Amino acid sequence: MRFSKPLRLLSGVSLLAILGVAGFFTRDRWMPLFSPPSATAHVDEAPPPVEEPKVLKLSPQARKNLGLAARPAKPQTYWRTIQVPGTVVDRPGRSDRGVTSPAVGVVSEVHAFPGDTVRPGDRLFTLRLFSEYLQNTQKELFSAEKETQLIQEELDRLRPLAENGGLAKSKIIDIENRLRRQGALIQAHRQDLLTRGLTPQQIENVSEGEFVSTVDVVAPSLVKQAENLIPVQQAAFQEGDVHTGGFAYEVQELNAELGQQVQAGQLLITLANHSALYLEGHAFKREAPFLEKAAQNGWHIAVEFAEDDPERWPALEQSFEIRYLSNAIDTASRTFDFFIPLANQSRAYEKNDETFVVWRFRPGQRVRLHVPVEELTDVIVLPSAAVVREGPEAYVFQQNGDLFNRIPVQVLHEDRLNIVVANDGSVTPGLYLAQSAAASLNRVLKAQAASGMRVDVHVHADGTVHASH
Repeated sequence: MRFSKPLRLLSGVSLLAILGVAGFFTRDRWMPLFSPPSATAHVDEAPPPVEEPKVLKLSPQARKNLGLAARPAKPQTYWRTIQVPGTVVDRPGRSDRGVTSPAVGVVSEVHAFPGDTVRPGDRLFTLRLFSEYLQNTQKELFSAEKETQLIQEELDRLRPLAENGGLAKSKIIDIENRLRRQGALIQAHRQDLLTRGLTPQQIENVSEGEFVSTVDVVAPSLVKQAENLIPVQQAAFQEGDVHTGGFAYEVQELNAELGQQVQAGQLLITLANHSALYLEGHAFKREAPFLEKAAQNGWHIAVEFAEDDPERWPALEQSFEIRYLSNAIDTASRTFDFFIPLANQSRAYEKNDETFVVWRFRPGQRVRLHVPVEELTDVIVLPSAAVVREGPEAYVFQQNGDLFNRIPVQVLHEDRLNIVVANDGSVTPGLYLAQSAAASLNRVLKAQAASGMRVDVHVHADGTVHASH
């Protein structure tokens, strides 16, 4: 059906009227799109600058969680040191002792084994003698003893004749000279047998014709604790009167086996007594002047022992000083050694009627040596965890109740354990400083400032902080 022209015109007018009414009521939305920007448009203001945070507030629970402890700042003297690695080593001539065979023979019995403890005079080996020289010496001693008896009988028989004039006195003098020569020969044979390991009682039996076919090798006497080094010596094979209430040596290594034939002077066993050791430091050549100065002046060396449990041992009451410097450089490590005496600690325990010993310090144990090189006076010494760094700045935290004030300081020296701060007035002596967790305190302080929270405190001229009144 087709519409007439007047009807179409009426519909167009109605549509325009509806659009006009809708545009009037929505003018607030579409008019700004066609309006030019106003010269008085609002400009956002820049945020005010954030002040550098200085004061932090922590609850008692937070301080406990961080493990905070505060101590008063106190000026003192501090020695700047260099750290040198080292190890615990045996002291030559003092720690180990070799025991050798007194004569040619075969090991018939072994009485001590690795780990056992022995005292002076305790049996270590029994040797069956195969020494032709030792057998000949015993025979010569027996023959000399019998010859002496015959000469003495002859002298006793002829002396009365010489006194009555029936015999020339020169004959008596010749017999007495023969007797003295035999006495000297007997003394030489006895001394020879003593050095070969026979006891005085065995030598007496030899002089009576009872030859010795076995000999016991016993533990030697203790070496006197003198500073001069005593070389490894052959053991004293005699029964001595040296006895100690505890052990003297620990068997470290067997160098001969049961049934083995050994020669005179051959090493049979190695004994150890680790009561006297050395701390062997390994330093580079450029550190030699510092070490030489410390050795000359007798400066105390601080020692850190790795893998040590000091709570289970008595306190070390000894001063560590450099004894001497090595004059040779190791070609592989390019370091030279220096040596510090160490007095060891030990304890023994009983098991199966045997005594065993445990040493506190053992050869091969690692140590760290702190060698003093410079004395710093009137400085404040803090633990390394008490200072936090931000670029060139270094800060400490002063505690006043729940409040912690961050203070910039000058660091003069630091090592693995301590930091030395200049006493230049930035830290007033007597104020309490946090001894740890400085890095954590600094992070909390920055987080608190970033969150916009205010501590609402003010700082006094003397460095103390208080809540605002």
